[in-house]
Amino acid sequence: MPSCSHLLPAWAKGLPFGVEAENATLQCMMLPFSSYHRRLAAITVSLGMLGICAMLGGCRRQHGANGLTPVTLQTDWYPQPEHGGFYDAQIRGYYKDEGLDVTIRPGGPYINAEQQVSVGEAQFAMGSSDRVLQAVGNGEPIVAVAATMQRDPQALMVHQDSPVKSFQDLDGHAVAIKLGATWFSYLVQRYHLKNVREIPATFSVANFMQDPGYIQQIFVTSEPFFARQAGTQVRTMLISETGYNPYRVMFTSRAYRQEHPEIVAKFVRASLRGWRDYLTHPDDINAAIGKLNPALSGPQMQFSYQGLRDQHFIAGDDTSGAELGQFTPARWTSMYQQLLDLKVIEKPFDPAIAYTLQFLPKGGS
Repeated sequence: MPSCSHLLPAWAKGLPFGVEAENATLQCMMLPFSSYHRRLAAITVSLGMLGICAMLGGCRRQHGANGLTPVTLQTDWYPQPEHGGFYDAQIRGYYKDEGLDVTIRPGGPYINAEQQVSVGEAQFAMGSSDRVLQAVGNGEPIVAVAATMQRDPQALMVHQDSPVKSFQDLDGHAVAIKLGATWFSYLVQRYHLKNVREIPATFSVANFMQDPGYIQQIFVTSEPFFARQAGTQVRTMLISETGYNPYRVMFTSRAYRQEHPEIVAKFVRASLRGWRDYLTHPDDINAAIGKLNPALSGPQMQFSYQGLRDQHFIAGDDTSGAELGQFTPARWTSMYQQLLDLKVIEKPFDPAIAYTLQFLPKGGS
């Protein structure tokens, strides 16, 4: 999972931007995550939002008199390149072109986006198809409306010389993860792991750097950067390569979809336009994201962007871009069946109620 966006920004510590700020970011990656850091994250993002609003000519409250429809997008982490398409749509005015005034609300490790949407605190949120299916199975009335990633960048990271060469080799080892992760249950079942332990993730690489036998959950677009910056060679194993391959999605509530289909269509259209644009013109968007989250260095954002682009997480393997945003019913059904087999979903339902193809670009898969 992307790490360390909770770092106190350089200006708040009296540090200049540049090498010293980048070093501070790396040091942060070596520290355990704490409630103190979470409070700093809230301050950083709030002040950053004010700066970006001023730079871009105002945000939601200033646009209220313009007749734009205000909506909120709840993200899954602090501002980062993995959200680049949404910030692209906001900054370049694509949401405004559709008559929308979109507030992007940063997430974090303790934000439940499904609940935020279910209770109307946000109209849209970022998530994944497995979590959406589980939420629907638990009675939460949400529905996925488009894909933000065709493949999931979630992975395990090990040291270069680790004896763990494949997922089967996890037996006898401890793995640092966000406890209760469904994909971990899938690995245990698929590879018949009898002696593998899950330990709580710390959302940093501190323990990894100190223990050559450490294994942890990551995004391949994030944590490897910090480990390599500290001089440690790593290997990664994508969870998607095991056959457990959820979409990353944007979703809304069933009620909002039914009552405001035109707004959902506009949001999806502008967001995908932003993602298409970000994949080819990221520099100014990354600069803006860096203002929102000063913990991010230029090299780190470039690493994340290149991973997203070169490994085809966003738009899939079709170089024409036809897969951008798309779902296939077969893949949703497959994920649903995996969750049913794992008994994560206890009461069967039609998986088609968890997603819709209504707002996807025509001509896609």
